[in-house]
Amino acid sequence: MVLAFTICSVNYLAQARTLGDSLRQTNPEYKYIIGLVDRLDVANLPDDLMPDYPMVEVDKIHIPDFQAMCDRYDITELNTAVKPFFIDYFYTTYPNVTQIIYFDPDIIVYQPLTQLNQALDQHSILLTPHTCSPTPDWKRPNDQHHLNTGIFNLGFIGLRNDDTARQFVNWWKQRLVYECRIDLCSGMFVDQQWVNFAPVFHDNVLIDNHPGYNVAYWNIHERYLSLNEDEQWQVSDTADKSGPLLQFFHYSGYDPYKPDNVSKYQDRYTFDERPDIKPVFELYKERLLANNNEQYRKYPCVYIKPPKMLRYRRVRKAINLPFNQLISLLESI
Repeated sequence: MVLAFTICSVNYLAQARTLGDSLRQTNPEYKYIIGLVDRLDVANLPDDLMPDYPMVEVDKIHIPDFQAMCDRYDITELNTAVKPFFIDYFYTTYPNVTQIIYFDPDIIVYQPLTQLNQALDQHSILLTPHTCSPTPDWKRPNDQHHLNTGIFNLGFIGLRNDDTARQFVNWWKQRLVYECRIDLCSGMFVDQQWVNFAPVFHDNVLIDNHPGYNVAYWNIHERYLSLNEDEQWQVSDTADKSGPLLQFFHYSGYDPYKPDNVSKYQDRYTFDERPDIKPVFELYKERLLANNNEQYRKYPCVYIKPPKMLRYRRVRKAINLPFNQLISLLESI
């Protein structure tokens, strides 16, 4: 059995439903689960907002001292820090699972992932790099940004159910209990920098450069989209030729209420400069709105303290740090 999952709070359930809809259409044999970093009894969602997919609430997977993680992390950090804990929970709960695939909720899968599953039959861990070639300029993001945020994008990871993958997940869990912070001055960007070690510490890790995997704002300088005669999206390294089929697109930083912006995290391209990608963003906007994005985004995550409270806690912690660590921490908040 292949288990695909995502992680989000209630405010991102439109994205999680949209991902699930795409998997149901393209990979119906997958078991898809939403890991919910929130509490349904507090959110009290009406029936029409309950997703048609199984959800596992984070308090049900018994993370040791989870409340302390809530106290130290913001919503992005917390949703990321629990990732290996969910993977470990699925290993234990579904002993017949052969592969586990994590997708960020803001992804659409466009094809059956046959080649990806075949790769995981042979490899313990499958990673995708942010880029496979240098960025063409110093606009955002560039190669230096990727040094800060990690070589691999952890909006996707594939793992086989074997000893190597389990060893990696256990090590990853230990690191993310305390060090899943967005603190670029300290070389930290949630879970991504840690996974730079995976192909060093473990054999049988595949770094997959398939141009149709994890297409996003950070690599569209090297990937152009076009429709083939079967109305399927293809990816190539130039605008004037065909290539392999688009497998999954990652809409990181896209806001359907600011539909003219490719992503809030980039300033390299506009849709006028890249008309080839505009249709897939229009499709995503349409699906998000149909999946009640406007209603979900109003729900605050029950586990997250207000930003001012989080900053206060971090400064209080910093008082006991050595001077050089104190400066680094204060610069990050």
